[in-house]
Amino acid sequence: MKETVIQFGEGNFLRGFFDWFLDGLNKKGLYDGKAVIVQPRAGGKAAPLNEQSCKYNLYLRGIVNGEIKEEHTLIESVSRGIDLYKNYREYIDLAKNPDFRFIVSNTTEAGIEFDESCKFQDEPCKSFPGKLTQLLYARYKNGLKGFIVLPCELIDNNGDQLKKCVLEYARLWNLEADFIKWINEENTFANTLVDRIVTGYPTDETAALHPEDKFLDTGEIFHLWVIEGDFENELPLKKAGYNVVWTNDVTPYKKIKVRILNGAHTSMVAGALLSGVETVGECMADEAVSAFLNKAMNEEILKTIGDNEESRAFAEAVFDRFRNPFIKHQLRSISLNSVSKFSVRLLPTILEYKEQNGVYPEALSMSLAYLIYFYKNDTPNDAEDVIEFMKNKSIDEILCSTKLWGADICDMAEIVKLSYEKIETLGAKGAMEWILSE
Repeated sequence: MKETVIQFGEGNFLRGFFDWFLDGLNKKGLYDGKAVIVQPRAGGKAAPLNEQSCKYNLYLRGIVNGEIKEEHTLIESVSRGIDLYKNYREYIDLAKNPDFRFIVSNTTEAGIEFDESCKFQDEPCKSFPGKLTQLLYARYKNGLKGFIVLPCELIDNNGDQLKKCVLEYARLWNLEADFIKWINEENTFANTLVDRIVTGYPTDETAALHPEDKFLDTGEIFHLWVIEGDFENELPLKKAGYNVVWTNDVTPYKKIKVRILNGAHTSMVAGALLSGVETVGECMADEAVSAFLNKAMNEEILKTIGDNEESRAFAEAVFDRFRNPFIKHQLRSISLNSVSKFSVRLLPTILEYKEQNGVYPEALSMSLAYLIYFYKNDTPNDAEDVIEFMKNKSIDEILCSTKLWGADICDMAEIVKLSYEKIETLGAKGAMEWILSE
């Protein structure tokens, strides 16, 4: 089978997401190609992956239409792994193969960044975009056509940002104008949105599964991949039955995901932690927390962004995902950098709700009160200056900080102070019960 995809990243997510897609396409007879995994960091896992012939077991488990479902697949869509810190020439030689058409990456949110200390002569460059520019230049010098680049990093406009970095390196390194023209005209950098929780190696279950498999991977059944452009004729993902959307604009899909999925997490996390709840699954089993989340979602979030068939179906799927008994999603990890998350995930909904209804939403305003109380009385995980500010400033000063929220929300003081007072007098769980009885 030909090698047709260059994949930057050997981590759990891409192996439980893209390589699963590719494996399914091959086994359904809709595609004929494998991925070469490039290890983007020193000390990665290319060597042990090669030791087991790049094959590994993937278990997907979750709740579908109210019933527990499990799927097991032996993933065979990866041909080899390359440690470019030890085998840089093998990496650059990938540019000689005309069969390569796609580049896929997941180098974490911090991976797509421009580092001006990188030099063209480095073997390899420190940054991922620098490494990619080196490969693209070798491709250009070989006189071959470009790539369709599908970054999976969770940042806004990931394709645009990656291309911007590549062009900055081309200029920094004084590479010829024809190369820049080739980047612009012969390559596509697609913005994408990915969604699947991949939980990785199940350390507590290896004896029952495959103890010999060092790359055993687990995740939820739900998946979504939204891609700007339409490459279905080359990568027939929809024909294979996958939940993939080809579109001209990722933005509305991202809005639904951020406002519903991420918004749900952020709306309940501080109140649940203050109530002694530790995981998302426990939130769904707790009568007060789950009722509070339902109120926030159905009466405020969906009502604001548009309570239509698509958004409601996504919200119902999110609640099924939250109930997944195989995923123990810790609220402490979700609470990381909660202030910035609140400003992105919930504050736009709050402000739009106020604009539409003339008043602030009750449950989401209480979520903000929980957040402030959590920072003042618990152990938040955030930047030191943010923690210090939240702990020592008054509620009025906190709400009037446009630096924190990116907006002036001073006029939320009355409703937030009332909710805060209820948390102080009734306790976290009692405050939830109070807002639900209103």
